[in-house]
Amino acid sequence: MATVIAFDVNETLLDLSALDEPFEQTFGDAAMRQQWFALMLQVSFVGGLTDGYINFSAAQHAAFLMLAERLGADVTDDDATAMVARMNWLPPHPEVVDALQMLRGTDLAVVALTNSVASVAESQLANSGLRPLFDDVMSADSVGHLKPAREPYSAVAEAYGVEIGEVRLVAAHWWDVAGAMRAGCRAAFVARPSMPLNPAWPRPDIVEPDIASVVRRIVEIDVG
Repeated sequence: MATVIAFDVNETLLDLSALDEPFEQTFGDAAMRQQWFALMLQVSFVGGLTDGYINFSAAQHAAFLMLAERLGADVTDDDATAMVARMNWLPPHPEVVDALQMLRGTDLAVVALTNSVASVAESQLANSGLRPLFDDVMSADSVGHLKPAREPYSAVAEAYGVEIGEVRLVAAHWWDVAGAMRAGCRAAFVARPSMPLNPAWPRPDIVEPDIASVVRRIVEIDVG
């Protein structure tokens, strides 16, 4: 049974589709936002695999410039900086606030565990109105390893003085869930549209379409 619930932030709680309009204005196609995010993950993961750590903001900046070069778009370094800054102002998905409030009535510790650097993470949660709903905000940057490396998940267990199996990671990314489970955590997958699980990896015990449904299952399983 989990005693600490760690929520991923970007896409899991906060809605990146808010960036579709600026990406359409910049590149002529809102779908470039998804390509940018995927490219940013590649930059981040290659850094981790090659012991060449790069923080999440720097990866976003680099991915924006790489996407522009791929598309032959005329953008500047300042344009990349401005787009990355928009990550501070993402709205929550509609069901998130009520769902997180449900957890505040339990004995579970509720933590945000994000790859965003600490200053961005705090800004994101404050600007979205979610910060009061969390006991703590933890950045993977603090341990110099981005999720899905095991170090960020282990850091949560260490911070709360619990065994790793008492931490449950909630995320809308299959790779985050896989990393958490490999580290020994429990997990819950938020199966948002176009966010499939990887069938080559073990399936978590909670798979639901949104945060509200996930939280109801957490209360059933981890609170009883």
